[in-house]
Amino acid sequence: MSLASRIGALAGRIGREVKAKVGADHPGLARAWVCFGFVGHQVVVRAAHNVASVTRLAPGRYRVSFASPLPDANYCWVGVARSNTNTGTQRLLIVRSTADEKTPTHVDVGCATSAASFADSAEINLVVYR
Repeated sequence: MSLASRIGALAGRIGREVKAKVGADHPGLARAWVCFGFVGHQVVVRAAHNVASVTRLAPGRYRVSFASPLPDANYCWVGVARSNTNTGTQRLLIVRSTADEKTPTHVDVGCATSAASFADSAEINLVVYR
């Protein structure tokens, strides 16, 4: 058996092993993600997975609704937001109050400045893991 054949066989075996261990329910895979922003006075969803909609609740406040509900509200989310200016004004994705909801069907997030005032962003990226 040639070296190329052995490498090919090894790669095939590794692929089968990984496929058997990493399925759609693996906790390291994102359950939902979305790239959206508030542009021209409306929410624009550029790309998404398992996200039914993004609704602007107020300036800088959004509700992301999942297409398929998660098993419970014990999930982790992480997000980032782009500054609207090139002057170094930061935007942070946060949850600020108990009124912000985190349920199996949706999560509320806020986009804020570093001074903690709500502000919209042209690009917000959110990823949900469970």
